[in-house]
Order: sequence, then C-alpha cells, then structure tokens
Amino acid sequence: MLNALSHVFKTPDLRKKLLFTLGIIVLYRVGSHVPIPGVDYRTVQRCVDSVSEGEGILGLVNLFSGGALLQITVFALGILPYITASIILQLLTVVIPRLEALKKEGASGQAKITQYTRYLTVALAVLQGTGLVATARNGALFPNCPEASSIVPDDSVFVTVVMVITITSGTACVMWLGELITDRGVGNGMSMLIFISIASTLPGAIWAVKRESTIAGGWLAFGVVLLVGFAMVGLVVFVEQAQRRIPVQYAKRMVGRRSYGGTATYIPLKINQAGVVPVIFASSLLYIPALIAQFVGSGSGWATWVTNNFTKGNHPYYVVAYFLLVVFFAFFYVSITFNPEEVSDNIKKAGGFVPGIRAGRATAQYLGYVLNRLTWPGSIYLGLIALVPTVALGNFGSSNQLTGTSILIIVSVGLETVKQISSQVEQHRYEGFLH
Repeated sequence: MLNALSHVFKTPDLRKKLLFTLGIIVLYRVGSHVPIPGVDYRTVQRCVDSVSEGEGILGLVNLFSGGALLQITVFALGILPYITASIILQLLTVVIPRLEALKKEGASGQAKITQYTRYLTVALAVLQGTGLVATARNGALFPNCPEASSIVPDDSVFVTVVMVITITSGTACVMWLGELITDRGVGNGMSMLIFISIASTLPGAIWAVKRESTIAGGWLAFGVVLLVGFAMVGLVVFVEQAQRRIPVQYAKRMVGRRSYGGTATYIPLKINQAGVVPVIFASSLLYIPALIAQFVGSGSGWATWVTNNFTKGNHPYYVVAYFLLVVFFAFFYVSITFNPEEVSDNIKKAGGFVPGIRAGRATAQYLGYVLNRLTWPGSIYLGLIALVPTVALGNFGSSNQLTGTSILIIVSVGLETVKQISSQVEQHRYEGFLH
C-alpha cells in the first residue's frame, strides 16, 4: 500500500489527479458550512446543539449531506437528489421503450440519459429545497427545540424564493463537482462525494455514542461500537468481493484462412448485486409514514401509533419492516438491472455458450436460477448490515443513528476507489514490449 501511494505521488499525471480531487473535496466541505440567506444561523446552531444530528425523519438526508442539512447550508441537500434521479432513470429505463433504446445505443445514448438525469436532479432539488424551507419555517426540522419556529425570521415570498434558488444552485454545484472528479480526478466522483459526506460525520457519531451512553461512563458502548465496526468492515469487504463466476466458452469460427474465437471467459455475478440501493429504498419508504405523522400531529390515533413504533430503530415493528423491505427491494432492483434473457441473447449472438447448458432460453433460465440463489444471501446480508448497528446502539441507550448504511457505503466506495487508483498505477508502470 505504501509503495503504491509513493508511486502515485511520483507520477506527475496521477499526482495532479489526486491533488485536484483533494481540492474539490475541500470546496465541497467549505460549501457544506456556508449558510443560506434568510436563516438565523445562531438559532440554527442552538437547535443543532440541543438535539442529536442523527435524530428525526431527515436523518438519512442529513447523513448523505455530511451534516449540512440540519445546518441549512448551501449544500444542504448534498448529492441525494442526484442519487434519487439516477435511480428513477434506471427504473424508467425498464418501463419506457425510448430510454431502453437509448441505453442500447452505447456512449451517445448514455450521454442523453445523463443529461436527463441532470434535469431531473434540478427538478428534485427544487422540490426538496421547498420542502426543507417549509419544514424549517414551521419548526418541524427541530421538533424538540423551542426556538425552531424562529429559524426563518422573514416568511415573505421573496426570501422563500431566494432560499429555494440557493439550495437548488448548491445541488447543481455539487453535481458539477462530482462530474469534475470523474473527468479530471481519480474518477467515481459522485460516490467520492458520498464517501466524504459520510466520513466527515463518522468521528462525531462514534464519539456521540460514548457521550450519550450511561453504562460505564460510555466507554463500554464506545468499545463495543469499535469492535462491531471492525467486524462489519471485514464482513463488507468479504461479501463485496465475493462473486459467482459463470464460465462462458466461445466456439471457433473460420473466416477465410483465419480462425476466430475459441476463448473462454466468465460472467461475474456478485452476491450483493444490488449494492446499497435496497437500503436507501427501504429507509426512504419507512420515513414517509413518520413524516406524514409529524405534520398531522399527535391528535389522531394512527399518527401516535406510527410515532411510537416507526421512529425508533430498535423497535421490533421497525426492525421487522425494515428487514423485509430491504429483502424485497434487493430482489426488485436485481430483477430490473440484470436481465438474464438479454445476457443470454448477447452470448448467443457472439457465438458463446455456458458449458453444459444449451444456448438460448435454457441459458437464461440457468442465469436466473443462479441469480435468485445469490440474491437471497445478499439481501439477508444487507438487512443485517443495516440493522445491527441501529439495534445495538438502541440497546445501549444511544439515540445516535450510526447506521450500517454508512459503513457499507464507506467500505464499498473505498474499495472501488482503490481499484481505480491501482489500475491507473499499473497503466503508468506498464512499459510495453519495446522497453
């Protein structure tokens, strides 16, 4: 690892990419601390200090924004609108034939889909920014803070429009910074910004566990969190690297006097084929009832029931619903992102076959069978990763939402970034046959 890092800094091209990425990260973190106009910054700080940053129905958005949401800064929404837009476009690709045709066109079609994703990101930023301003104005952003209703002193239409435009512009700027990292930095820009957002809140979240726990001065909970964290990192690395390789053999073809084909390759099917998307889907869906109940108030019986059973991460109803939703969305997302029939047709058109399996429909059925068997342990793994830290911290009396989602994203993005840097290092160290 140290040799690889030293080689990165010795190579001018890689050094420029790395320094450029670090500069973009600094700009991103600076923007996460710049408040938007129309907000009483001192009142916001007093409300943030009075509650845990991980509490509330907006905890997931606050996690992906690096704590900027509750600070109501320029980058308050972070990269989450872009993630949502990307997922929506990916789902619509299966439903809308026009998007499916664009996906099959290659680079030009992918550029069109990327442009649609940008437009949808701006639209979602306007919608979510309006919701954030409305939530901050009526005091629902900090329900336990007595000064929450005075966060936005001026409730005029002009100030509201300026706040929404600022938040939307910040989201567009974050999207641009991510694309700059992808084009001119180390790559994988959007994931890198998510990594930085979550990693920036991780030390404070771990220390909050020690501060909030009442057992042995908090040191017992602190030690358990570290041990569980290291164990989960090892588990995530093991599972994320695990894959089932389906062998594919290509027959030889004679074109004139030349022979083509005859090679062997494989189709890599990961155990966690869906990634972290099912966890995000499940978390977002469970936030909707709590959000509606919070705006309705505690007057109705169903709102009280939702507040009592679906706002605490260690409640049995919440745990069961969360786990089942993660499993369901894992199968759902894999089914729309991996089409066995399409893969089988591509193999058949290229003159390939899976050894022992007939080409065509039999190959598609075999791929679907293998994929379903891999998705079961992958979905259960996602559910356990998402629930174990929340349940453990709740049993220690901590309200901090140090979720397994953050560990999963940090480790996954870290592994992908290391792979990309390593591949670039190998390209620069390759000298070719003439040398």
